[in-house]
Order: sequence, then C-alpha cells, then structure tokens
Amino acid sequence: MTKLKRIVSLVVFVPIGIVLIVLAVANRQDVTLALNPFRPQDSVLSVSAPFFVFVFLALLVGMAIGASVTWWKQGRYRRQARVEAKEAVRWQKEHKAIVAQRR
Repeated sequence: MTKLKRIVSLVVFVPIGIVLIVLAVANRQDVTLALNPFRPQDSVLSVSAPFFVFVFLALLVGMAIGASVTWWKQGRYRRQARVEAKEAVRWQKEHKAIVAQRR
C-alpha cells in the first residue's frame, strides 16, 4: 500500500514541481505591486519582486485561506468526535468494572 502511495505521489508531485520551476524561470522579470491606487508611483506603498514570487504568494495565501475555512467548518465534527471518544472510554471503563465484578 505504501509503495502505491509513493508512486501516486511521484506521478502527481513531479509534474507539479516541473510546472512550478518552468513558471518561475519564465517569469523572472521584476514587476511592481502598487498598493496605492491613486499614486501608483509612490514607492512607500509598492513592492518590486520577480513576478513568480507574487504568483507563489497568491497560491500560498489561497491555500491558507482554504485550509482555515475548512478547519473552521469542520469544527462541529471534531467536537462531536471528542465527545464520542470520551463516551467510548467511559463505556469501556464500565465494561471492565462489570467484568471484574463478575469474577
């Protein structure tokens, strides 16, 4: 099973890595991200970096936001799992006590 996982991960992640490397090499020119829409030439509110840096940052921010929303939405299920796990432990203790009592 682990060998299959490894092969699948190689088949998926190697092409993604190649695409990201090609993207980075093809977009090395500097671009300026101006955060002041009224005066774009204002150097205080602008950042210059290679274009692929902005693309990768946008991907990372999008992944972080998606992961946060997913984690937030699944909170009730995690809470329910904790409650049920505590209940199962309590039932196991009761069962052990009943078995010990019968002996």
